[in-house]
Amino acid sequence: MKKIEAYFKDSYRELTEKVTWPTWEQLQQSTMIVLVATLLITGIVWVMDFASSGVLQFVYSLFKQ
Repeated sequence: MKKIEAYFKDSYRELTEKVTWPTWEQLQQSTMIVLVATLLITGIVWVMDFASSGVLQFVYSLFKQ
């Protein structure tokens, strides 16, 4: 039981004394970077999906009778 108690005490001490938490400005900046990257990647995937769908429809139309 002493090991579990020591673990929680050490974890709490690490979170309150050793961890460097970001400032509000850093957090906002990181959030914006993630948001822009997500939108960019979503757009790229949408374009790739749209293009491959068009190519597949064209290929399927060649074999349709």
